[in-house]
Amino acid sequence: MLQIGDTVVYPMHGAGVIAGVEKHEVLGEDRSYYILEMPIGNMKVMLPTDNVENLKLRDVINEEQLQEVQAVLKEPLEKSVGSWNKRFQAHLSRMKSGDIRDVAAVARNLVLQDRIKKISSGERKLLDLAKQILVSELVYACSKSPQEVEDWMYGVLSENQQH
Repeated sequence: MLQIGDTVVYPMHGAGVIAGVEKHEVLGEDRSYYILEMPIGNMKVMLPTDNVENLKLRDVINEEQLQEVQAVLKEPLEKSVGSWNKRFQAHLSRMKSGDIRDVAAVARNLVLQDRIKKISSGERKLLDLAKQILVSELVYACSKSPQEVEDWMYGVLSENQQH
């Protein structure tokens, strides 16, 4: 059972804090929702209280897992095969796993690929989503602002030189 003040990660959206519970009428039925406030863009997500176990929510990563994320960001660009559309689908399915290391790998691959050859607009949107998910969780894991986390991430990626 979630409590107000809990910090959780919602796959494909990112991390946030349970700010409250609200009742809303949907299709003629009153339903209760947890309100998840995200640190980026003042976004709020409503999570149905009666279906929360199926949402694959998880805890924010710890210090050891933060080191794993940093290690992923330092890894080389994964060689991709096929069209941008196949790369897009592969990246999207990785992000849906909910694993922060997969999200970090997608962000890394897209940033490094963009350095070599500009990525498509679809891949750019996916990169923006990956950054949002990654930054939102690292805000809580590191107790830093979104800008500080993004600066750190790009600092790590700038050390990642492709040859």
